[in-house]
Amino acid sequence: MLLRMELKWVWFLRIALAAMTVLLVLADACFEHERNALLQLKPFFNHHNKLFDWDEVKGSDCCEWVRIECNTTTRRLIGLSLNYTRYSNDDEGWYLNASLFLPFVELKSLYLPGNAIAGCIENEGLENLTNLKELDLSGNGIESLESYKDYAKKRQQMIHLEELQLDHNLFNNSGFASLKGFSNLKSLSIRSNQLKGSLDMKDLDAFSSLRELYMGGNELKDFVIHKGCCDLKKLEVLDLSGNAFEGMLPNYLGNLISLRELDVSHNHFSGNLTPFSNLTSLRFLSLSRTHFEIPTSFAPFINLPNLKFLSADENKMVMEPSFHSSLPKFQLRFITLSKSITSQQLGFQLLTFLYYQYDLRFVDLSGNKFSGTPPIWLLQNNTKLEYLILKGNAFSGLLSLPLAPNLNVSVVDISDNKLQGQIPSDICSTFPHLMGLFLSKNAIEGDIPPCLSDMKDLSFLDLSNNHLSGNVPEELIMKDSLETLRLSNNNLSGNAIPAIFNTKRLISIYLDGNNFSGEMENIDVSIFEFPTLLWEIDLSNNYFYGKLPKWIGNLSYLRTLALSNNRFEGSIPMEYCNLNVLQYLDLSQNNLSGSIPSCFSPPNLQHVHLHGNRLNGPLSLAFCNSSSLVTLDLSGNNFSGGIPEWIGTLSSLSVLLLNANHLHGRISVQLCQLYSLSILDLSRNMFSGPIPSCLGNLTLPMSKNKILDHIGYWSFLEDESKKIESSKLARDASDYYPVSYMEEWIELTTKSGSLSYGGNILENMTGIDLSCNMLTGQIPPELGNLSQIYSLNLSHNNLIGVIPSSFSKLKQLESLDLSYNNLTGKIPNQLVDLNSLEVFSVAHNNLSGSIPDPKAQFGTFDEKSYEGNPFLCGPMLHKSCSKTDSLSTPSTVSNDEEDSLLDVYVFRVSFLVSYAVMLVTTFVVLYINPYWRRVWFSFVKKCITTCRYSIVGNFLAYYIFRNCV
Repeated sequence: MLLRMELKWVWFLRIALAAMTVLLVLADACFEHERNALLQLKPFFNHHNKLFDWDEVKGSDCCEWVRIECNTTTRRLIGLSLNYTRYSNDDEGWYLNASLFLPFVELKSLYLPGNAIAGCIENEGLENLTNLKELDLSGNGIESLESYKDYAKKRQQMIHLEELQLDHNLFNNSGFASLKGFSNLKSLSIRSNQLKGSLDMKDLDAFSSLRELYMGGNELKDFVIHKGCCDLKKLEVLDLSGNAFEGMLPNYLGNLISLRELDVSHNHFSGNLTPFSNLTSLRFLSLSRTHFEIPTSFAPFINLPNLKFLSADENKMVMEPSFHSSLPKFQLRFITLSKSITSQQLGFQLLTFLYYQYDLRFVDLSGNKFSGTPPIWLLQNNTKLEYLILKGNAFSGLLSLPLAPNLNVSVVDISDNKLQGQIPSDICSTFPHLMGLFLSKNAIEGDIPPCLSDMKDLSFLDLSNNHLSGNVPEELIMKDSLETLRLSNNNLSGNAIPAIFNTKRLISIYLDGNNFSGEMENIDVSIFEFPTLLWEIDLSNNYFYGKLPKWIGNLSYLRTLALSNNRFEGSIPMEYCNLNVLQYLDLSQNNLSGSIPSCFSPPNLQHVHLHGNRLNGPLSLAFCNSSSLVTLDLSGNNFSGGIPEWIGTLSSLSVLLLNANHLHGRISVQLCQLYSLSILDLSRNMFSGPIPSCLGNLTLPMSKNKILDHIGYWSFLEDESKKIESSKLARDASDYYPVSYMEEWIELTTKSGSLSYGGNILENMTGIDLSCNMLTGQIPPELGNLSQIYSLNLSHNNLIGVIPSSFSKLKQLESLDLSYNNLTGKIPNQLVDLNSLEVFSVAHNNLSGSIPDPKAQFGTFDEKSYEGNPFLCGPMLHKSCSKTDSLSTPSTVSNDEEDSLLDVYVFRVSFLVSYAVMLVTTFVVLYINPYWRRVWFSFVKKCITTCRYSIVGNFLAYYIFRNCV
């Protein structure tokens, strides 16, 4: 008996040991049939080799492959992440065979976003995956989840599905109705689809277990509400942001008593905020960019005890008719009230509400009209406060600091206010862990506090646009933590160049607009280690002199280099050809000479500014391979020759400025291939021949490429989603600062003057300037096809013929200058349709007949627009257009008109003689006296060139006036 029992135990132990062995074997690898199923999936989702380690070798453990999650016990596959594994810009939609996922019987999570999926093959839809708990199909092209007729019945089998993400697809209202039946769904996200107009709330009642609903980024205007519907009392998160909702908040919101997060931002809601008063569970509320009138007492929110995060940017603060003495029941952690529409008197009333807050971490009151002294008491009352953003207000007086140190403050931004006095010397001890200090655009004076160099966490310092003086502490530039230093537009002096070589983490340095000086070339680079991270340098508008420093060519990560408006001379160093990631180059307004190195063609170069130098020679091959080039400004130099044929290969070129050089020959028809071109300036050269008619084929597109792409934004809140428990508010708040402060500006002669264009204005500007050349022939009527043009200047040439009536199609035109040519005929009456025209000149031609109807837009132009045309008539010229006058021709000129013309010619000849005598006298004086010679050349350097042509007989006189800027 005992022996039998022992044998049974032995047998049991053997079975147990065998079972453990099987489990250990299973624990070492995934199931073979699941591994084979994954290999069948691989061809569909490996377009960019994202599944690089899915190995076909037998026995390979698929649980160790990328994008795979297995149950640690059973080793069965439970999670599959195939996001963005099949995508491209031109990838057409395709239909998924979901049966490929059926072998994974324990699959709980399936992620398929960004794969251009248009739907599922009929009868092989995702509804067959009955064990799924999480399904992500966002970023595809799906219109509906239905894949066969009895879809509704099959859909009900997905009883385990709890999270469904359909963001960035093509679901419309009917497609949304196809989602009904997921009875256990707890989270549904259908943001940025094609939901429009009214949405029937009956469709939402089907989701009785729903906890989270995200519907932002659609075009919804309202909900159709039925009696007894809207049973969403379990709903905890509701996102309606970025739609087209109008009018009052729907009353049903007041019934959602379980709501913890509500986002109705970026809509057109208006009216009162009473529905919020019942939402006592509310923790997160975003009302930004709506049209609510928010009372300064915040009365609608004072009874919400759980409210922690409030975003109400770009609304309207209003003073209440009665005084509210009730104290708020909540203690906020995060509040943004930027760009509220307030009056000066409301400032203190609004700030009074914040006196009762003691748990704040983040405060943004930027872009308002709040006045008085900066509310530093916020730092004293809220010892946990980390971010205080007060930029763009009218706070004035001295910058005061809290009495006690605050160890938690990371960012203080009081830029763009009216602060005066000096930066307190104890700012470093008051905020020992400060990461970012922004005090730009104030009236702060004095020196930069030396203690800033010792702040171990300081990474972003912006003291620009103040009245600071003295030197920059070298230790500040060289400190280990500093990434961005912006000291632009102050009165700082000295030479900060040696310190730049010793920077450790500096990414961007802006010292422009100061009094820095020194010779940058005479630096012993052998004793320095070049800063490997530096990618943006702006030293423009200072007094640096000598040759351009060759050592800049060693900055291998340099993207932006601005050295304009200094006193550099000599040639552009060949070493600059090594700047392979350079995107922006500005060496304008110096005294550079020689030619552009032919090797200079960085592959990512977008903006080049070399105007106002003495560069010469023909346009080299320097930019012939720069397909990314957007702006090329070579104006105001001594370039010669013609426009090279390779100019037509610059497919991205939007701004081409070649004016004020010595270029000649015909205008190249290759310019007509620049389909991105929107601004062309060839003025003040010696181009001859006709205007190419193909220029009328240019579309002159408006493009954001003309302004600098700042690549993104730099934020202090990289990990704030954990700190403040709300990544959404961190994203919406004004905590983002541009990666680059560089701005793209160009100068263009239009509206009878030289104007600067930058930012959004440059983005929308279009124009062609061919003035001050020797162009001949007629004006091509095809130029009337330039429907997007704002400025057209063909003045000071030898153009003949009539003014094309096709110009009446230039509806956007604001400036048209055809003066100083040999145009004949009448001014087309159709031009009165140019209602946007602000500047118009046809002066000094041979036009005849009556001027256009002065009662229309042309009534704003004075006699100067028509002078020098003896045969023009009209009330504006105080000359009636009688029958005799209308029949007059240039061969039948009256005696008075002959005398008038003779006086004009005598005056011009006298002027030329006087001008020649003046030039000879000037040259003699300059030759004899070297001091006056230096003064003269300095004067000439500060002047811009305009030109006029005059015909005396068959002789073309080309004389230049130089007018100081």
